[in-house]
Amino acid sequence: MNSPLVAAAESLRASQVELCRIGTANPVNFHEAIHARGGSARLDIDALMAFPDGSGPHPTVMVVPGSAGVSPNHVMHAATLLGEGFGVCVLDPFTARSVSSTVANQTQYSFAASAVDVLFALAALADDPRVDSTRVAAQGHSRGGAAVMMAAMRQFADPIVGEHRLAGVYAAYPWCGQQFARPDVGVTVVRAIIGDQDEWCSVMAVQAQIQAIALTGGTAGMRVVPGAHHSFDRHEDIHEIAEARVSPSAPIEYLADDGAMIDPTTGVPDPARTDLHQFRDAMKAGFGRQGARLGARDDQPALFAADMLAFHRGVLRHPS
Repeated sequence: MNSPLVAAAESLRASQVELCRIGTANPVNFHEAIHARGGSARLDIDALMAFPDGSGPHPTVMVVPGSAGVSPNHVMHAATLLGEGFGVCVLDPFTARSVSSTVANQTQYSFAASAVDVLFALAALADDPRVDSTRVAAQGHSRGGAAVMMAAMRQFADPIVGEHRLAGVYAAYPWCGQQFARPDVGVTVVRAIIGDQDEWCSVMAVQAQIQAIALTGGTAGMRVVPGAHHSFDRHEDIHEIAEARVSPSAPIEYLADDGAMIDPTTGVPDPARTDLHQFRDAMKAGFGRQGARLGARDDQPALFAADMLAFHRGVLRHPS
């Protein structure tokens, strides 16, 4: 296995650490994912499972990386969560797809595929006797934040994994450029956190997503961190990623209940529409740009860690 999870497993101090594969799919869009129960093209992705001492079953947090794949900050959060007595499952969606990064090209595999990964991982965790299947949360970063948010939507999840549900979703600086027009998250508790200086993802799109979930009857909230850039949980100085291609001001692409993407210029759902169509339209309209900053200053990583732990403690230890 060439996955970065090999090094991650060696760095985690836990008596129960293992590398495994999780069966998933590669749908071209959410419509295919819903109607083909995950998607027609199948594959196995790498995952790291780690549990604290004791037989369990343990409340467990799934960690889903962003566009650069599994990075030191994800492993750091996994270690923090383990230290709190949670099981962890870190996904590597990239290695099995022969992708090293989507920073310069987000269409190497679909955002629907990212969300399907979360659902199939949830189903795998629910079948693991070490996991308390009623207390599984998903934490996603950037592209991973979009994945965990969409995986909470019942019109998407029900046809794929049936009764399985995430207790909570913690979306860190998520890309919310695709949203279900009727975001039904059922009993899943949703929280987003994003910096007001984020150049990769739109703060307003995240606000729109959280507000829509709340208006639809879900439990959702968010925190906007003043002065924080993208990936402000990393112990890295703020710096520019020159190859990044972003379009945070582009229109939100809403999805019908059947997963069909709704062209924002026509209002017509199109089951054949894909991420590539959306991004090409955004570039054509002049929303795209190259280069974006990320990193942290001062105590921002500690602020993130405290917010993260408060959410998971509240949802997984006191699920009121």
